Amino acid sequence: MNMLILDGGPRDVRGAACREIGARAGQAARRRGWDVTALGLDGMSVKPCRGCYACWTKHPGTCAVRDDEELVHRAMAASDVQVWTTPVTFGGYGPALKRALDRSIPNVLPRFIKVRGEIHHPQRYPKRRAFLVFGTLASPDAAAERIFHHLVRRNALNLFSVLTESRVISGGASLEEIDGLVDGALAVMEASR
Repeated sequence: MNMLILDGGPRDVRGAACREIGARAGQAARRRGWDVTALGLDGMSVKPCRGCYACWTKHPGTCAVRDDEELVHRAMAASDVQVWTTPVTFGGYGPALKRALDRSIPNVLPRFIKVRGEIHHPQRYPKRRAFLVFGTLASPDAAAERIFHHLVRRNALNLFSVLTESRVISGGASLEEIDGLVDGALAVMEASR
């Protein structure tokens, strides 16, 4: 299987937990024989979405903005499992991950389909994938965690996820605790394949 790790943590000390989680997820996947691609989004040139929809109308599947997001798009399309790490910001994703996800609309089609009574865009590429999303908080915040889990579920629905797991790690979680969460989530994903 192919795993893509999108590290949405900032490149300073605040992003250390995201980098650690991503590194541990990558190690766990490699131990299982998976191929792993890890992208540190905050260190990449990913500009904001212009909302021009040229990726749907002028050159389908390709963003008009030329930057490192092209690499992100290719890695997303090739992945079986995506791991996102991000600081939880008011219940949402941190800026680097949010910017990359906003720019991922070339991976969906401009048409609409009905899914469980809701309107969604179909995927451009038929491969369906699993998502494992880790949020980090300096200290527990029940409201932020609730919003974060809801956001992840809604994004997973839009992305036609076959399996979605979200975890929030607050405070100084031990490395053993992180390993347990990662191994548990990967085991669930393997069992679903």
